[in-house]
Amino acid sequence: MENQTSSAIAGPGSARSEDDAASASASASNPNPMQAWWEGIARARSRIHALSAIVGSSPSLDSLADSDRPAKALLDSPDVSSAVSSALSAPLSGAGDNPLCQWLYETFQTSDSDLHLVVLRYIPLLAGTYLSRVVSASREEPLAGFEAVLLSLYAAETKARAGKPLLVNVPDLSYPSLYHAPRNPPPTANPKLGVTPPTPPPVVGVLSPPLEPQNAVKSTKRAGIVAVALDWYYRKISLMPAASKVEFCEYLIGWAGQSCPCVHDLDRDDATSLRLTTFSEEEQVDSECSEPAVEEELGKMSIKDGPSCNGSIVENKLSVVIAGAVISVSNVRGARIPLPWELVQPILRILGHCLLAPLNPQEVRDAASIAIRCLYARATHDLFPQVIIPTRSLIQLDRSTRLAAMAVASSNSNVNTPTKPKKPEILLVSK
Repeated sequence: MENQTSSAIAGPGSARSEDDAASASASASNPNPMQAWWEGIARARSRIHALSAIVGSSPSLDSLADSDRPAKALLDSPDVSSAVSSALSAPLSGAGDNPLCQWLYETFQTSDSDLHLVVLRYIPLLAGTYLSRVVSASREEPLAGFEAVLLSLYAAETKARAGKPLLVNVPDLSYPSLYHAPRNPPPTANPKLGVTPPTPPPVVGVLSPPLEPQNAVKSTKRAGIVAVALDWYYRKISLMPAASKVEFCEYLIGWAGQSCPCVHDLDRDDATSLRLTTFSEEEQVDSECSEPAVEEELGKMSIKDGPSCNGSIVENKLSVVIAGAVISVSNVRGARIPLPWELVQPILRILGHCLLAPLNPQEVRDAASIAIRCLYARATHDLFPQVIIPTRSLIQLDRSTRLAAMAVASSNSNVNTPTKPKKPEILLVSK
């Protein structure tokens, strides 16, 4: 695997077009904004033509190359997204000589930040397919192409951090809350001794240890490498299209692998009927979650198996009841995978954005609502307190947000409801 990954990394690097290197050197020597803008347009059009040779030429791709902002159009095009998703989901898409993986690798190696967004847009699909295939016991196809793209992001992050860890200041727990802690605490002086004791240093926590350079994706380093790629995605998530966020949530539901009623633990008061519409035939409900009412509902469920991602991964439709409303996701992808803490950290950040960002469409919030409940059920079964606490908090925030929106909608409907005008009162006066 190491040789295949190394050759996959060296192959696309040697196959990079000479016009990219020439344009980069020219832009460095001549910092003309107009020339740099034109070189970015030419570079994006070159990458679009290279992509059309891989997924097939179409009028939509030709129109993207002729637009004023080809990189932005390539990022937001639903036709290109469908074509690339189908190609990445093909059985042999992860091979080292796969042209689409080479295209993603070469596109990320360019110095164009807009083209970097195009590569990051497909990170959920690439990471989801890769991790789901790695855990498959019957896997025979190589995955060096996927690993080359992931290692390119990991190498860029390793170079940017320069061997330093990511640190975070931990609040002082001696104060009742964050609002009671002074930002700049004054030193406490002792006038009798004439000595001013030093201010205690702030508590610093390590958010991420220093990254070590990696030439291949080893089994012990796989979660960390994928976590770095997902962290790249999170930093640019506000610029990602809604379809990419929905894909991430769909894969996370498959990664969690929980099709038991535990996903409804925090919503039982709002649900009038506990209904888990479909689930995989290969996954069984845990005996500890079995209740008479639940078993009766499970007997009424219909099972619908969809197409497979690589021959062993089943795609399903999943529906849950949240805040009195039925929320469903139409496509559950991926397979159950190990979820260590280093991989869960960027997952929680991405889910927090998908749940709480005000500009996200409703489909993104619905998919994230189901995904966070599946992750909570997985953490409950694994007895993982580091995941139970944040997922439970996100679920409570999601429920309160939905209930508040329902209250506002009902109040607005009552105000706008036309009322029948009353007849004027007629007073009868006797003479």
